[in-house]
Amino acid sequence: RGEVTVLARYLDKVSTTQLTFLTERPDFQWPNPPEETKIDQLVFAKLQQLQIQPSELCSDTDFLRRATLDLTGRLPSLEESQIFLADQTPAKRAVVIDRLMETDDYATFWSLKWSDLLRCNSKRLTKSGVHKFRRWLFEIVKNDVPLTEFAKELLTATGSTQQNAAAGYWKASRDEIDATETTAQLFLGIRIQCAKCHNHPFEKWTQDDYYGTAAAFKRVGRKDTGLPDDEMIFVSAGSEVTQPRTGKQMKVRLLLEGDVDVPADQDRRVVFANWLTNNSNPFFARSLSNRIWGHIVGKGIVDPVDDFRDSNPPSNPELLSYLADELLKSGFSSKHLIRTIMNSRVYQLSSQRNKFNADDEIYFSHATTRMLTAEQLLDSICTVTGQQEEFAGMPGGTKAIELVDPPEGHKFLQVFGQPQRELPCECERSTDSNLSQALQLINGPTVHNKLRSDSGHVHQWIAGGKSDSEIIELLYLSALSRLPLPAEQETAQAHIKSNEDRTRAMEDIAWAVINSKEFLFQ
Repeated sequence: RGEVTVLARYLDKVSTTQLTFLTERPDFQWPNPPEETKIDQLVFAKLQQLQIQPSELCSDTDFLRRATLDLTGRLPSLEESQIFLADQTPAKRAVVIDRLMETDDYATFWSLKWSDLLRCNSKRLTKSGVHKFRRWLFEIVKNDVPLTEFAKELLTATGSTQQNAAAGYWKASRDEIDATETTAQLFLGIRIQCAKCHNHPFEKWTQDDYYGTAAAFKRVGRKDTGLPDDEMIFVSAGSEVTQPRTGKQMKVRLLLEGDVDVPADQDRRVVFANWLTNNSNPFFARSLSNRIWGHIVGKGIVDPVDDFRDSNPPSNPELLSYLADELLKSGFSSKHLIRTIMNSRVYQLSSQRNKFNADDEIYFSHATTRMLTAEQLLDSICTVTGQQEEFAGMPGGTKAIELVDPPEGHKFLQVFGQPQRELPCECERSTDSNLSQALQLINGPTVHNKLRSDSGHVHQWIAGGKSDSEIIELLYLSALSRLPLPAEQETAQAHIKSNEDRTRAMEDIAWAVINSKEFLFQ
């Protein structure tokens, strides 16, 4: 059952077609779920066509935890959980979304995402440069700067990298080849690398496309200013790109539009950036709306999110077109698109599957269960235990999602897949579970030391005279944003009563909650 794309190639011609195969499901009945947004209409229409039944709406506790992690990278606080669960107003989910998007935590977390993709590390940008670049990204996200302006500022930046943080883009991209591949993957959603040495064997991109794009970035000059960690980015004159196979000197090429003549006194990057961010560009809005959808929902409509090609079509083309139109109509506001996605029923579906969607991984019939990122997980453990992590060279109380640079030698973050920011690709962040992660959680020093600390939450709650049931409730609320089920409360209390050392028994309960799938995944 499902869809498949078949690609045919003859000489330099490539074509694809998509086939849908369905088997009869006599017991299938469409449940007519509420279609509260256009996203719901488009996703449910596809599901009905494929005879896939969507899951039910998720619980309030699941929603609060999911939305808070997706928007701010952290767990809901005890106070947030208690207030939300007590609220009976119908619009409370929309209110939470709006509130979270106006916090500094939102700007911190989403600037972290851009830092990963833009290779924001001190090896490329220097110790001071990486701080300036991350702060600039924070302000971009916090002020909801249009994505068109964001891209233009990056691509056309000149001047001192210490005074103009956006110029760090060109400090990270050291030549026109790096800039071509990075820019295409980030803002066009195209992995054009395969066209460097030959015409792409399975796509329409040619060597001329590759080196024509590189011509737009050839004249970026760099020179040392003599000041610490500083470099001057400027537009040089006279440099050209030569196609290695034909020996032809390349003009600037705009994909699908052809070559353009750029006057000698004009910055070629400006021409490229204007084309990239023009409303008629067939790539920009689709690429970025798909990337945002992937971050929020857990899987791209085109997946991987930066791999648009004819042989990897969107799972729901109408949905992708709608999101791109919404992004364009909003003036390329990230917040508008995020709000639109998160207020849909599709985003708020449960992760619990039914027999009709048990094997669905691409049509969004249920919430995608995914492990917390390295930074989210470490910060969440700190929240539950009440013990902050110490990072060398950073102020006390710094969260993992606030780090401007991947810390050297931090075993926990490395094991759980924190990227080193060497690639402009979502794939650099590992999401696969492994034995090293299990060992870190079961008996690693990070969890163990925080739970055993006298100043941690468990010890403080015991010292404060709280009862067993109260402490168990606080653990579940802080870790899972919900109260324990009666069976969970009963099991926990039975374990405490069977141990002579109440404190160690409470540490066991906290350890078990931290190691539960419900805590580790969202």
